[in-house]
Amino acid sequence: MKRFLRSTLTFLILAGLIIGLAAPVQAAKDGINEKLGMPIVVYGDTLSDTQKQDTAELLEVQDPEAVEEYEVTGEDIANYIDGNPNSNMYSSAKITREEEGEGLTINIVTPDNITEVTNDMYANALLTAGVENATVDVASPVKVSGHSALTGIYKAYDVEGEQLDKERMELANDELDVATDLADKDGMNQDKVTELLADIKQAISEQNPATKEDIEQIVQEQLDNLEISLSEEDRQKLVDLFNRMRDLDINFDNVKNQLDEIASKVKDLVNDEGFWNKVESFFSNLLKQIRGFLEGLFG
Repeated sequence: MKRFLRSTLTFLILAGLIIGLAAPVQAAKDGINEKLGMPIVVYGDTLSDTQKQDTAELLEVQDPEAVEEYEVTGEDIANYIDGNPNSNMYSSAKITREEEGEGLTINIVTPDNITEVTNDMYANALLTAGVENATVDVASPVKVSGHSALTGIYKAYDVEGEQLDKERMELANDELDVATDLADKDGMNQDKVTELLADIKQAISEQNPATKEDIEQIVQEQLDNLEISLSEEDRQKLVDLFNRMRDLDINFDNVKNQLDEIASKVKDLVNDEGFWNKVESFFSNLLKQIRGFLEGLFG
């Protein structure tokens, strides 16, 4: 009995310490930014009540009153990206506005359930559509392509009065379709497609092509540089896609620079040995303090 009480008391003390440490962090995280506004959460309208609750937890929505909530429907996917109005919508997104210059950060919270679209693919498409300076979290309780979340992001900006250009949204979705289609080709994968698209954009920003023929040359040069062999049909998809981007006069410098920033942030964090040493040191010291406290209490 004595051992049971001691174990129970130890558990309660540890739980209290952990909650006490986490509470200030959570309070700061949930605080509303009065300058930029509350985060926006857009749920797929096909979600059941249980799935919606699960998705809210995945997106770290503790207080529904601290976010703006909307639903994305089949009608929305038809309106924003010319999709099927009868589509089932599961993937959802939370958009947190950031200060000017912070760039675009994409977090796929459930990567196993977003089967076709990677972080960089979302970033590529959203930057093409004109979305900048935001943190976007994407989640789904079931396996889906991820197009519902993309539509939801567009809708979030629209209903909040920051209307995006419809042609750019449609172009961004077509870019995503081309990317996911190419990733399934022999000898290709998602990373290789992302690199190809980024390199083509960078070349366009440097060369400022004036004609479709110039676009064709750039596409072929980048395919050759990466030793990628595509069918004439797939190569033409790339040419048509980037020629439309040229016609819309999208600033490719901004797109490439933001993608470089996103990639470098992730790479720096993963490779920052000092950062991980600090994390390890923090938890090591924390455990020592807890151990010392318990030894003093029960010693």
